[in-house]
Amino acid sequence: MMLLALLLALAADPSAGLPIDTLPKQALPKKGCAAYLFIKGETPIFVAMASADPAQLRLSIGGALVDVARTGQSGAGGYGFGGVTEYAGGGVMAVLDMKIETRTDLKDGAAVKDATLRIDRAGQDGVVMAVAGIIGCAA
Repeated sequence: MMLLALLLALAADPSAGLPIDTLPKQALPKKGCAAYLFIKGETPIFVAMASADPAQLRLSIGGALVDVARTGQSGAGGYGFGGVTEYAGGGVMAVLDMKIETRTDLKDGAAVKDATLRIDRAGQDGVVMAVAGIIGCAA
């Protein structure tokens, strides 16, 4: 019965029950690039911003903005990102696995069509989300 209630809540609001909140509007970086990531769904929900410089992941947890430092990256990516990027700090660990697609219709950036964002917090349940988005770079 509880599972059914959770599934209904997720159908109504894809961010329901997640350990992170919707991010407010974020500016383009002053230098380098940033990936703006949204939960995939009928109505995209802005949940994370990964920046290349400074190398960090911005989330909203409990209503507060949290910047988690990059601790490693590997694989082909681009725009200052690896294919797989790891972040840790302040009791938060995250792994962003994204496929970056350069497109001719995007100036100073690229598309992120397929990505997953895994978030683990000390003493909390972890979550893995399918996300997509766009990379914007300082001109």
